[in-house]
Amino acid sequence: MLTRRYQDLSLFGGTARGRAAWRAQLWWLFEALFVLPTPQFLFGWRRFALILFGARIGQHVLIRPGVRVTYPWNLTIGDYVWIGDNSSLYSVAEISIGSHSVISQETYLCAGTHDYRDLSFPFVSAPITIGSECWIAARVFVGPGIEIGQGSVVGAGSIVMQSVGAGQVVAGNPVKVIGSRNTKSDHLSLG
Repeated sequence: MLTRRYQDLSLFGGTARGRAAWRAQLWWLFEALFVLPTPQFLFGWRRFALILFGARIGQHVLIRPGVRVTYPWNLTIGDYVWIGDNSSLYSVAEISIGSHSVISQETYLCAGTHDYRDLSFPFVSAPITIGSECWIAARVFVGPGIEIGQGSVVGAGSIVMQSVGAGQVVAGNPVKVIGSRNTKSDHLSLG
């Protein structure tokens, strides 16, 4: 009886790091020993460690304890960004976070996946861009190739597999637009 094959991992070609394998291994060891176990107040040390390995990080960025970054050289963070405890930035492609944005705790930004339609299960990566002034709430998953527009809000526990326009408020699995973001200043009268 002939059985259909869906994937053959012996054909897999590997993943893209953007740097030599030894550099990735060095980062992972350094991160495990000197970055992940640091206490809450060592924001400056965590920023320095990421910059040392190639990340581009703006001013006054707060990176909380337990934040994991796969490849720092694929990470760009603007000014005044907060990244919450135990978030993961799977930066197999560029991840860019605009100024004044918040990535809340246990969020997963995933810039890579696999093509399940191909027998060799090839690795596919695509950049993630999060605009400025966004709030990505707790335990959100953002998939590869996603753009989240300036000022958007993504509700807690959401799965983002389609891009989000500027100023939108989205939530759910998959995300749906549930409103637009207004600020208190939008309602003030100037007269």
